[in-house]
Amino acid sequence: MKTIFITGASSGIGRATTKYFAERGWNVVATMRSPEKETEFVDSDSICVLKLDVENKATIEAAVAEAITRFGKIDVLLNNAGYGTMGILEAATDEQIRRQFEVNVVGMIQMTRAVLPHFRSNQEGMLINISSMGGKVTFPTMSLYHSTKFAVEGFTESVSYELASQNIKTKLIEPGAIATDFGGRSMDFFFTESLTEYKPFTSAFLGKLADMEKDPAYASQASLVAETIYQAATDGTSRLRYVVGPDARTLIDMKENSGDEEYMKNITMHFGLSSSH
Repeated sequence: MKTIFITGASSGIGRATTKYFAERGWNVVATMRSPEKETEFVDSDSICVLKLDVENKATIEAAVAEAITRFGKIDVLLNNAGYGTMGILEAATDEQIRRQFEVNVVGMIQMTRAVLPHFRSNQEGMLINISSMGGKVTFPTMSLYHSTKFAVEGFTESVSYELASQNIKTKLIEPGAIATDFGGRSMDFFFTESLTEYKPFTSAFLGKLADMEKDPAYASQASLVAETIYQAATDGTSRLRYVVGPDARTLIDMKENSGDEEYMKNITMHFGLSSSH
């Protein structure tokens, strides 16, 4: 029986993936910052709920050790823990900037480093990192989030060369908008009324975003991402990137086919923003 180790398993994609793999006969190490709040997974023999905060290296090392003790082996690491930020860059605090990178980038790298010795000793393993269409394309007011996801893309693609020499496979998942609480519980907003020069821009963008979120076709279900992660884990290929959702496919294709200037012009027009693009 194979084992997948998942960070950020308390909600959204992580939770859906925990269920999906467990239903298909895998052992799942479902890690979260507050495992004492978990009620659904604790009664399952194949799901091990552990405390892990990607900002705390000690919890990473303890969870990896406990997972190996419990199931004997980790076959797949899914770096899923992360959150988004949205706002005007000038309004962001130093702490908000640093934490966005600490969780989405540094935490992912520390988690990977903690599991790699185990993979190497087994002479096999798989690293799956959750990126985003936001690792390939951009939207207004998400400069910090996009910069972390661009980093996830670069890190994963580059590290794949050295890991391939150790028979460790590497995968990237690039979801579009997903119907989770990412925009609420998992989003940090920094808009400020004091930066009055940005008000026309901010009002136009947030107004259009609110309209988009009312559209029932706006977001894919987290279960679709879980299904794609399972495909990546089991398809036996050396494929690196897996795009999830029609919005992600459309926007990534648009940028790759029409170029940066045309893509940015389309986004600017879509959100009704004034621009030099």
